[in-house]
Amino acid sequence: MAERNTFLYIGGCNRPTPYFASANAPGISVFAFDLGDATATPLGIQGGIENPTFLTAAPDGATLYATSEVPEWNEGLVSAYAIDRATGGLRYLNRQSTLGSITAHASLDRSARFVAVANYMGTPESELPNQSVVVFPRRADGGLDPVAASAAHAGRGPDAGRQDRSHAHCVLASPDNRYLVVSDLGIDRLVSYRFDAATGAIERAGETALPPGSGPRHFAFHPEKPFAYGVNELASTVASFGFDPASGQFHLLDVTPTLADTTGNHCSEIKLGPDGRFLYVANRGDDSLSIFDIGEDGIAKLRTAVPSGGKTPRHFAFAPDGRTLAVANQDSDGVTLFGVDAADGSLTALGHDIDVGTPTAICFVTVG
Repeated sequence: MAERNTFLYIGGCNRPTPYFASANAPGISVFAFDLGDATATPLGIQGGIENPTFLTAAPDGATLYATSEVPEWNEGLVSAYAIDRATGGLRYLNRQSTLGSITAHASLDRSARFVAVANYMGTPESELPNQSVVVFPRRADGGLDPVAASAAHAGRGPDAGRQDRSHAHCVLASPDNRYLVVSDLGIDRLVSYRFDAATGAIERAGETALPPGSGPRHFAFHPEKPFAYGVNELASTVASFGFDPASGQFHLLDVTPTLADTTGNHCSEIKLGPDGRFLYVANRGDDSLSIFDIGEDGIAKLRTAVPSGGKTPRHFAFAPDGRTLAVANQDSDGVTLFGVDAADGSLTALGHDIDVGTPTAICFVTVG
């Protein structure tokens, strides 16, 4: 049997940007990760890319994708890299324009034939190309072909400073791969698109409204049940949804704060634990991680919050075995590692953190 290796990739801001406190990332940092003792060993740096602030990988571990978030550009970039299965090293394949500014998120559809990106958009709606969501076909080598489909969102929300226009922040395929769903912070909506998994074409299917001023940022589908969960950046709340796989529509079940006191807080990442019993949310400002229990009714109920181990937890990811959680504390230049209790979902700081400048994205990859 081929040897299995686990690698850890950390992206971050390496170009001064008005809304980042620093730009200390070297590019994409590459580490070997030992699942047994949860330690990371530096392997190298992938340069030649600007502000790789979000990373995602193909499920077979062959390819890594990185978005470039540069607010001065009308079009961001998504870059493709082949992963060396023995060393974890990255080999540049190609990149494509994302047809919109401040590219914030990327994911693969369930068949891994396409990469979808969400553009937060910092340019006026009158400036081209102004596309909120874009779909790229994957080549046989993992590189990206030109755009297969795209769509623009219109509207605004009540927060004049943050909701002046559409700000798409996340795009995910539904569990059955029939829909692409986009959370849009600027218009307080989840927007669903019918998705053609053969061609990459998308067609708007409907939308789900959040309470005004929520600012939906990221969301996650339950791994087994017809539920989904969204984190609202502006309101510091978690929304629990029922999901209808036939129509691609969501039904809002509950909205609850991520903290007892959310003053001065803005949420970032949200993820379910591997078995779907516990939900985790990062709080920037409070600099903590909230842990929720998932009830039989699908509703997330806040249990506790623990310090994130640094300042401004922007992103986090579970190791492939689910036993470790890595948290990118953006403004303290480090990634904090937590042990995850499988029985109750609690987190314990492991005490051997990773020093890396301005981390904003974490991606674990297992190959072999």
